[in-house]
Amino acid sequence: MTTVTIHLVVGIEEFTLIVFYTKDDEWQFRVLSGGGAVFGERKLYYSAHAAEKAGREWIAKGN
Repeated sequence: MTTVTIHLVVGIEEFTLIVFYTKDDEWQFRVLSGGGAVFGERKLYYSAHAAEKAGREWIAKGN
């Protein structure tokens, strides 16, 4: 089982941005919609700040 550490959970408009770290995969983000759908890319980031920035940009672009 992979251990995940959640760094940030923040509400942005109707979305929830989650930034997390896994030992194997570095930093990532996911976006949850108000309806419960999970979105995001499987890109890896080398800091929590970089993952948060990418997640906020992803939401702003309406992906």
